[in-house]
Amino acid sequence: MNAYDEYMKQVVKPMREELVGAGFTELTTADAVNEFMAETKGTSLVVINSVCGCAAGLARPAAREAVAAVKPDHLVTVFAGQDPEATAAMRSYFEDVPPSSPSMAILKDGELAYFIPREQIEGFPVEQIVTHLTGVLEQTCEK
Repeated sequence: MNAYDEYMKQVVKPMREELVGAGFTELTTADAVNEFMAETKGTSLVVINSVCGCAAGLARPAAREAVAAVKPDHLVTVFAGQDPEATAAMRSYFEDVPPSSPSMAILKDGELAYFIPREQIEGFPVEQIVTHLTGVLEQTCEK
């Protein structure tokens, strides 16, 4: 492993732990993503994590707060730029949506029900992102 890779592992460690500590399962390989998607039933929140401080620094806290209020059946995350194969595999399940990170996908029985792209995260107050995500989760989890 080169010095840059080692540096980035240390930089992203707290970013990974922020979601894992809130109950998210990290999917770090394409196989893990494909296995999850093949077996998942119910409502899932997928957070496509990112290093970008401006948007990701809002997305992670918003996701944690929203799932404390409304908990879907599954919480998973992939890390764009860090786990490229896992991220590409997850994005392949919602091909009609342009790649965006950070972002959040709400899945119902493995099918994309709603997508929150970076443009609806970056520059918004965290409370507004929480309200948006909580509302979507309430609607999706009820169905």
